[in-house]
Parts: sequence; structure tokens; C-alpha cells
Amino acid sequence: MGKSLADMRQRVYQANLALPQHGLVKFTWGNVSEVDREAGRIVIKPSGVDYDKLSPENMVVTDLDGNVIEGDLNPSSDLPTHVELYKAWPEIGGIVHTHSTEAVGWAQAGRDIPFYGTTHADYFYGPIPCARSLTADEVNNAYEKETGTVILEEFTNRGLDPLAVPGIVVRNHGPFTWGKDPAQAVYHAVVLEEVARMNRFTEQINPRVTPAPDYIMDKHYLRKHGPNAYYGQKEK
Repeated sequence: MGKSLADMRQRVYQANLALPQHGLVKFTWGNVSEVDREAGRIVIKPSGVDYDKLSPENMVVTDLDGNVIEGDLNPSSDLPTHVELYKAWPEIGGIVHTHSTEAVGWAQAGRDIPFYGTTHADYFYGPIPCARSLTADEVNNAYEKETGTVILEEFTNRGLDPLAVPGIVVRNHGPFTWGKDPAQAVYHAVVLEEVARMNRFTEQINPRVTPAPDYIMDKHYLRKHGPNAYYGQKEK
């Protein structure tokens, strides 16, 4: 049995509102979606609608190819990117895209966000990758779809697990994050932005800084996400 559509609308609505609450978006520069593969639908923010005018009811419902099946508004223009990631990665259930300032700084610089410390390692196992710029043909033919293709290409080329590295910055564009549901995808967007900011300070203080040791990354990531994870409380 698929998820309740009313519940999906509410979750996606709340996740979208969380973006300005966490300082990740200005104006309408962001979107969140959720997928229900069993029921064959995606729920996503409508395109270009102010956050104070959003409601659960005006979230847009599409099929798994991005065709609108419920709603009078156009879906987010980034929907084709979300579709490509959902099709490729059955493990993920929610996606966030923003133009958050610090993450965009790294995207525009064309740089990975390096692993410098434990905050990073708690959520991202290794550097947060920077995907390449799109070609002129990719931009002109199917820009948003090809953005998804470029993200997938980067993960394939590097042999990355999207659950272990739940985000990326696309060169000259900005960050995308994902998770098991919209709320976790938003959480990862907040972490990515904060790590990007911490790293900028780190490099300003010490331009010759080098990545932290892998054993620190292993310890911090695996104590939260490994088979013998012990961080936090056990669910009852």
C-alpha cells in the first residue's frame, strides 16, 4: 500500500517551509519533493510561488516521469532533476535543491567541499563532490534533466554511495541533497551549508590546511551510521 497523498502533501509543504526557516533560500530559490514509487507519484513545490503562499493543497502531484496528475500550478522547474535521481536511486525518498550562499560559493568555485572535521564526517562519508558544468548542448536541449544526469555521472565516476554522501554541488549552479524522506533531505541541506561555511573559515584561517585523517572520518561516520552505531538513543 502506498503512502497517504494527504500526508505526502503535508510533509512536502512542511519541508519546503523549513528552507527559509533555516536560512537556505531567499525569495523562491528552492524546492523539496517526495516520491512514492509504489503509488507512482511525486509531490513537489509549485514553481515560483512565494513561501508564504504555499499550502499542502497547492503542492503539485506528478507521475514518476514528471507529468502533472493533480494540481493547477506548474511544478518546480527543477522537477526533471528530481525525476532522474529518483529513477536511479531507489534508496532515496526526498530531494532538496537550494541556492544557499555558502554551498553556491563552492559550486561557483568548482571545488569539492573537503573533509576537514567531525561535523562533516557525522553526515558525509568523504568530500562533498562538485559535479562538472553542463555543456552548451546539455543546457540547450534538456537543462534540468541533464543536471540530474551530470549528478549521476559524478557519483558513478567516483563510485560513491548516495546514502553515504547525501549531497552534491553542481558547478556554476548549486547544491542538491537527498535522504530517506523530505525532512532528512532538508537536514542534509542544512548540514551541507554549515560545513561549506566552516570550510570557508578554515581556509581563510589556514590557506595550507589539509584534509583531516580518514580514521576520524571513519569513527564519526560509523558511530552514527555503521552496523555498530552507538550515537543517540535506541528506538523503542
